[in-house]
Amino acid sequence: MIETERLILAPWTEAERAPYAAMCADPEVMHDYGGPWDEARTQERFARHVAAFAADGFCKWSIRRKADRAWIGYCGLNPIFPDLPVSPGLEIGWRMVRDAWGHGYATEAARAAIGDTFQRADAAEIIAFTHPTNARSRAVMRRIGMHRAAERDFVYETGFPAVVYTAPRTDWV
Repeated sequence: MIETERLILAPWTEAERAPYAAMCADPEVMHDYGGPWDEARTQERFARHVAAFAADGFCKWSIRRKADRAWIGYCGLNPIFPDLPVSPGLEIGWRMVRDAWGHGYATEAARAAIGDTFQRADAAEIIAFTHPTNARSRAVMRRIGMHRAAERDFVYETGFPAVVYTAPRTDWV
C-alpha cells in the first residue's frame, strides 16, 4: 500500500470490480483506448490487475480517495508487453473515473508509484506511452518530470500510434 496526502494506492480487491467495469464502459474515459471495453476484456484486465502484485511485487494500484474512500481509478507500473517495440521495461499508466479528472489525482498517484517502484525495483527507467491526442495523460507525464523520447515512438499492430516518455532512475533516486 502507498499513501499520499489525498490518496490510498492499494492492491485490488473484489470491491473494485464493479466500479472498474463502470469506468471501462464509459465512452469518454475509454476514448483513447478504442472505446468502451466489453465485459470479457474488462474482466480479463481486472484479473490481471489482481494478480500483478503477487507476480511482480508492484502493480497498477487501485486508488481510493482518503476523504470519502471512493474508488477513483488506478495508477502504477507493470512490465511492458513483450511484443511492443519499447519492451522490455516497466510502464507506468493510469486511468481515472471522469469525476476524478482535473483534481491532480493522476499526478499525485503517478509520483508516488514511480518513487515506490524505484525504491523496490532495480529499473534503469520507467516508460509511459499514450495516443498522441491524449493531452491529459501527456500533461501528467510532463508534470511528474518525464522526458519526451520521440525516437522511441511506435505504432501498435492495430495501427494506433503511441508517443513515449521516460523517467530515468537518476532523476528519482
